[in-house]
Amino acid sequence: MVPDDLSGITAEQYRASMRHYPAGVTVVTIGAETGPVGFTATSFASLSLEPPLVSFNIAHTSSSIEALRAADSVVIHFLGEHQHHLAHRFSRSAADRFTDRALWTTLDTGEPILHGTPIWLRTTIHQLIDLGDHTLVVGLVTRVHDESADSPSAAPLLYYNGKYHRPTPIDI
Repeated sequence: MVPDDLSGITAEQYRASMRHYPAGVTVVTIGAETGPVGFTATSFASLSLEPPLVSFNIAHTSSSIEALRAADSVVIHFLGEHQHHLAHRFSRSAADRFTDRALWTTLDTGEPILHGTPIWLRTTIHQLIDLGDHTLVVGLVTRVHDESADSPSAAPLLYYNGKYHRPTPIDI
């Protein structure tokens, strides 16, 4: 039975239901004063075309939250199916995320860029909104890097029910 009273919804019930909503996988990177910072985010969304705005969420308990709050800009990487290892790396220990220098380089503006990412967006931080136990980040897109052209080299990486997936087309 589903309660009508919000006080009856547990965090475990809510988390279990959200596992059944598929999401694209992104990695957000920041050029912080103390070195590169990054994390996996499946909450990415496009908000507006004019101006070009996007959003994602970050938990208040994230090891990356302070670097994000201090940042002027971030890069949001749309991971391809071939990059599930990066999604895993950036969802684990912060100390290990940038240890392999062969996986990334730096933009002239200071943000780390992950090699082999089909699409990434550089965004300036437009607004930070604390909501519940997360911060909603609204970014103004200032640069789009797109290597997918008309025929993408890799399918997007999806996250569903606690595992990474690749999409398969449905012929209609």
